[in-house]
Amino acid sequence: MASNNKRPLPEGERFFTPGATGLRKAVEQRSAVPLTYLSTQLPRWVPPVVLVVLLLAGFAVANPLGGVAALVVLAFVGWLAYLSWPSLRPGAKLLRVAMTTFLVLLVATRFGAF
Repeated sequence: MASNNKRPLPEGERFFTPGATGLRKAVEQRSAVPLTYLSTQLPRWVPPVVLVVLLLAGFAVANPLGGVAALVVLAFVGWLAYLSWPSLRPGAKLLRVAMTTFLVLLVATRFGAF
């Protein structure tokens, strides 16, 4: 027999944004699978190391290949910023915008936009 002794999450620690509709709800639900895979199937050190290697490649390689590497980092950082946005304070939001802007400029320079 399966008993239902699941502990409820503490208030304010929900995985999904309460009352989310539309695009946010879809993104959060679709993101649950990759997030679960990253946090359970891979060693904890793999995702950050891969992101650092890709970012360093984006800095070091001054051609479109470096842009592709930095674009992967931009996509990941943008995804995390979007998911965490509702719970952030203004200073943290500013930091996310600055980081995303920096990565967009890095990708643009690697693809020859500047």
